[in-house]
Amino acid sequence: MKITFDFEKPLAELLHQIEKVKQVEDKDKLDMSATVTELENKLESTKKEIYGNLTGWQKVQISRHPERPYTLQYLELMCDDFIELHGDRTVGDDKAIIGGFGTLNGETVMFIGHQKGRNTKERQYRNFGMANPEGYRKALRLMRLAEKFGKPVVTLIDTPGAFPGLEAEERGQGEAIARNLLEMAILKVPIICVIIGEGASGGALGIGIGDKVMMLDNSWYSVISPENCSTILFKTWEQKERAAEMLKLTSVEMLKNKLIDGVIKEPIGGAHQDPVAMAAILKKQLLKDIKALKERDVNELVTERIDKFCSMGVVVEG
Repeated sequence: MKITFDFEKPLAELLHQIEKVKQVEDKDKLDMSATVTELENKLESTKKEIYGNLTGWQKVQISRHPERPYTLQYLELMCDDFIELHGDRTVGDDKAIIGGFGTLNGETVMFIGHQKGRNTKERQYRNFGMANPEGYRKALRLMRLAEKFGKPVVTLIDTPGAFPGLEAEERGQGEAIARNLLEMAILKVPIICVIIGEGASGGALGIGIGDKVMMLDNSWYSVISPENCSTILFKTWEQKERAAEMLKLTSVEMLKNKLIDGVIKEPIGGAHQDPVAMAAILKKQLLKDIKALKERDVNELVTERIDKFCSMGVVVEG
């Protein structure tokens, strides 16, 4: 069953009209090509109008589309091969974060990313993409492995947040994320971070420190979700659209506020409309950035990485 958001209903109606005209054409053997062309042109112009003027909340909705590509799908489409590595060597293997070596056009890269599920069973298995401390410790182990062999690190971020359960806190959730922030800041290999869907709070930031931090056009990145922000500020979830605008969580706003380094355009309608095309766009961007970063002196990269994040939020009053 195809999922249609409220703001996409005009598109669904046009598609229905096109289908009805084609059915009449086949049934009555009439030439309806002119009508079909007119409706298809109207469909394309409506798409550009709708998707070119999305609100913050509408982008949040697209970022959560159940058919949107997740980390493993991107790796399958982008990599020549991929070898997943497991476990943090302390507690266990967190299924919400996956990682391992893969190759992009012969370039070996350490990939680390959140993984959600397509159905109820998979979502439970992946804990809805919410990592436990062992997930962040696994990620750090893999980053250190990449550093040992001089391989760049790419992280793909898509999480509603770190897992907030009692067991996670007992095992040091806050410490694990804080440790990653410190270690990623001084890791002596290039790091590229891409928010491919949801980028919520410390759960995203735990693998989000990099030389280049990018966002897909219809992703979001914020200290809190619109729903939880609405609950805190307005004592109800009903103001989530208003909260989404207040948080300035879209890729355009994040770039404007100098909190990310760039925006990667998606196929019109979102990455889920054409995952193959989206993977090709992402792969091209990653190869370009990896090439540029590998040409830089690693000590300069570390210094600039630290300076970039230390300067965020600094206000100078004259």
